[in-house]
Amino acid sequence: MKKIIKFMKSNYKIILPVILLAGILLSFNIKQKQDPEKEKILLGLIRSALTQGHYQPHEIDDEFSNAVYTNFIEGLDPAKRFFTQEDIKEFEKYKLQIDDQIKAENLSFYRVVTSKYLQRVQEAKGFYKEILKHPFDFSKDEIFDIDYDKKEYPKNEVDLIINWQKQFKLTTLSRLHSKIEAQEDKQKEDANAELKTFTELEIEAREATLKSMEEFFDYKDDEDDEDWYSIFINSISTEFDPHTTYFAPRTKKKFDIDMTGKIEGIGARLQRKGEYTRVDELISGGPAWRDGNLEVGDIITKVAQADGEPLDIVGMRLDDAIEFIKGKKGTEVRLTVKKLDGSTQVIPIIRDVVEIEETFAKTSIVKKDGRKFGVIDLPKFYIDFSERNFRNSASDMALEVERLNKENVEGLVIDLRNNGGGSLDTAIDIAGLFIEEGPIVQVKYKDGKPKIRSDKDYRIQWNKPLVIIVNEISASASEIFAAAMQDYNRAVIIGSKQTYGKGTVQNYMALNRYFDYDKDLGALKLTIQKFYRVNGGSTQLKGVVSDVALPDRYAYMNIGERDETNSLKWDKIESAEYKVWDGYSNFDEAVNNSKKRVVENEQFRLIDNNAKWLKEGQDDTTVYLNYEKYKEDLKNREEQGNKFKAMYEYKNDLSFTSPSYEVESLKQDSILAKKREIWHKNLSKDIYVEEALNIVADLKVKKEKTLVKN
Repeated sequence: MKKIIKFMKSNYKIILPVILLAGILLSFNIKQKQDPEKEKILLGLIRSALTQGHYQPHEIDDEFSNAVYTNFIEGLDPAKRFFTQEDIKEFEKYKLQIDDQIKAENLSFYRVVTSKYLQRVQEAKGFYKEILKHPFDFSKDEIFDIDYDKKEYPKNEVDLIINWQKQFKLTTLSRLHSKIEAQEDKQKEDANAELKTFTELEIEAREATLKSMEEFFDYKDDEDDEDWYSIFINSISTEFDPHTTYFAPRTKKKFDIDMTGKIEGIGARLQRKGEYTRVDELISGGPAWRDGNLEVGDIITKVAQADGEPLDIVGMRLDDAIEFIKGKKGTEVRLTVKKLDGSTQVIPIIRDVVEIEETFAKTSIVKKDGRKFGVIDLPKFYIDFSERNFRNSASDMALEVERLNKENVEGLVIDLRNNGGGSLDTAIDIAGLFIEEGPIVQVKYKDGKPKIRSDKDYRIQWNKPLVIIVNEISASASEIFAAAMQDYNRAVIIGSKQTYGKGTVQNYMALNRYFDYDKDLGALKLTIQKFYRVNGGSTQLKGVVSDVALPDRYAYMNIGERDETNSLKWDKIESAEYKVWDGYSNFDEAVNNSKKRVVENEQFRLIDNNAKWLKEGQDDTTVYLNYEKYKEDLKNREEQGNKFKAMYEYKNDLSFTSPSYEVESLKQDSILAKKREIWHKNLSKDIYVEEALNIVADLKVKKEKTLVKN
């Protein structure tokens, strides 16, 4: 209470008009575009699909009700800037009623919460301009905690306004610091450059925040019942598991199960995490991948078109944020991102079309100690049935392996880092290139015995040493392939401590196929199966544990299925019958040699220390609102980060070239040649590929077997 009184006394010119505006807005007649019939039908359909079709149905009881209650409120207001504790008390009577309401297709809880949400949005829309009329005092010792999960809801309307004021202050402070830095850089170039005062820059920064908030509330105006109802349905579906997701009609139209790899824009897959837009994957060969500055895990906070004013996308719907990030080939987008180390960076990217060729498997040849080895990068397990002679990763990999044999390559490294999966059939076929025959994966529905999926081709197209590189983002089909090669003792798996751990299979269901209705009901992505290794263990949660764990930047981060809420548990079934490949004479020795090299390697030590430092930065969620302390904090963080510069300057002294079959194509295609040049340059700085090549050179095969020709 003292804090509120003090705030009101020192800010009465702000707080009084704000409260008056809020009071006026209480009388506004807020309209909702509701469709009760459709919503009840949809709720019944979703309940039926989840309880009857999900791999592991959840009991819809009081515990479930309590979870949906929390999910929905946090889904509507993840940054806790609309609801107050008084509102939460009003909602609490529904905590244990939602399960009964779901069964009865009763939307009382949903209506009460969305009605209050609309009221709070309208109130905020009325008072945010008043707050931003007044200069911020950046000499005050204030802090703001951006860990919204642990943050409490504001006690009441006054506390809520204080919260908004602090958020605006933080946003303005970030802009102000950028403007001051830009002015200092300008002065270094031109000592006579005209400089603006701190006050003038503060006004500019605050006006930019105002403009950003105007756009934010314009998007809020575009939200309707379909958006909120989608959040409500997903509050139910995600209690079953994180991959079971409802797509509202608008989202369904934009949703593309893209197995061919043609992606426009910057070449990144984005995901909504609370209020934020997070980089989930970089598409191999895309503009962001080629640029090299944007990373998985980066949070995009602002988007600017070339030299235009940055637009704040925090709190924006993912679809809308993507629309601003996408654009015509050749145009520039400038992304303001919060890096894993907590620093803020502006990354300019020239938009392009990610050519389909760049998501296909590609091969490089490297000579090491007078011996020749191959590296195949496989970005995904792709297949495209739309082509007449549909090209897929299995046939491409078979061709690459055949070509490497013709070039007398002695060992092979397959890079599955950042490979999120794709076609299971192609993963099975690729595994078959390296063993005679046998089971590759077990697939199980909730009822019935596991179905064993096998390679039935007795040909071995590669009987030489094999090493597979993975990381925390290698998932699904990548894990099936890597797990099979590990269980057969066919390859050494190196990389992150473990892979992503997604051992479930989803089915995409257009709901109108199951209920005859004249309006679009959207779609449901439903978990229906689970993957198991041939040894019986699930890839769920545990993924594939590397034979040689290499330190990486994500080692201590919350990345992977194990860090998701409501993930299905790991379990084990009966092992399939399979014969371990007994081709290596020194498998354990090669693995132990690698582990010793890693422990003694200064670069790997540096990477591990950097990973720990990144985790510390991620856990530090307190931001100074005092300008000098804010600036000092950023400076200290930058100085600490400089200790890790050697990570980015590393070179492995290996020379990578294209295989002979590709040489003629490179002469005729300058764009492809440039892409290969960039890839080979990246490989020459890659310590993980270097260690993979050390292992593959160390591995000894007992005896050569005659390869069966196609």
